[in-house]
Amino acid sequence: MRTLVRVALLAVAAGALAVGPAVPAPAAARTDPSPAAEPLDVGDTAYVDVAVATSWVRPGEDRPVDAPAVGDPVDIRAWTRAMTLAERAWLIGRLETQATYGTEVTVLARSGDWLQVAVHGQPTPRHTLGYPGWMPAAQVRAASRFGALVRSRPVAQVTAPTAWLSADPGGRRHLAELSLNTRLPLLARAGTAIRVATPAGAGWLPADAVATYAAATEIPAPTGEDLVATARQFVGLPYLWAGTSAFGFDCSGFTHTVYGLHGVTIPRDAAPQYAAGTPVPDDQLQPGDLLFYGRPGRIHHVGMYAGDGYMIDAPANSSTTESLLEYVPMSEHRYAFEYAGARRFLP
Repeated sequence: MRTLVRVALLAVAAGALAVGPAVPAPAAARTDPSPAAEPLDVGDTAYVDVAVATSWVRPGEDRPVDAPAVGDPVDIRAWTRAMTLAERAWLIGRLETQATYGTEVTVLARSGDWLQVAVHGQPTPRHTLGYPGWMPAAQVRAASRFGALVRSRPVAQVTAPTAWLSADPGGRRHLAELSLNTRLPLLARAGTAIRVATPAGAGWLPADAVATYAAATEIPAPTGEDLVATARQFVGLPYLWAGTSAFGFDCSGFTHTVYGLHGVTIPRDAAPQYAAGTPVPDDQLQPGDLLFYGRPGRIHHVGMYAGDGYMIDAPANSSTTESLLEYVPMSEHRYAFEYAGARRFLP
């Protein structure tokens, strides 16, 4: 399966890493040899090479039910649907975070077929380079040519909840379902599709599911209402510990991702978010402000203020009760008795 995906990616992009004018894919696709795998050493830069890579506290702790999440390719939707509530609850404390296709990481250590990496773009006091955790080595690729394009090309950002990466501009041969906030280098446009670079070669995304920018720094500054509109799309989505993708979120992964889609980088976890934001008096809350629960030094939950006394958040599952992303009055929230205050990240 992995080989087929590699061939399909490269078949639509003979010479894909050399940018040229947008033209339809040829009727008989050419193929180039897959870029040789570059060895990874501690300290090397690499890139996530699957739709969503899940980071673990310890290497090799995955169970048979986790196979769709630790292979290459992955199927995060199938993984979350297959698990029982007890199996999902088991993940609490065993997963660290997730990272979308093409995310830059730095290799920190190796243990057999697993790599400890720091995920860039997910600030944390735990490591200066990004959020640390263990990923299967097969899900990470050196891809120096891809890295050069990340630094030099415009960016295509998935803005729909999910979008299919395809081997052809017509979207007939699906390769991977990508999550909201996946960012890949833009190569060209062809009608209703755009061609993007990936760590494995190139592929096509539907133009109506993507926004393009000269650089990530050019993403327009959001209003609080923009953040809430994005957040409300996911009401009803099942909770996933460590989740940072449209296939499932945890509480801080949700707020981190919603802000990230709009070009605002905030810490990955709730307690550092609480420490980093500007305090807001309760009588001055605005949509998009973040609401925290626990107590200073032990903040354990975060949600987003939606206006009119309501909030949107991803409350945790138990082994017997499934929790969905919810839109609820602040006064009726399960953690209302632990409310610790609000923080603002917008001017």
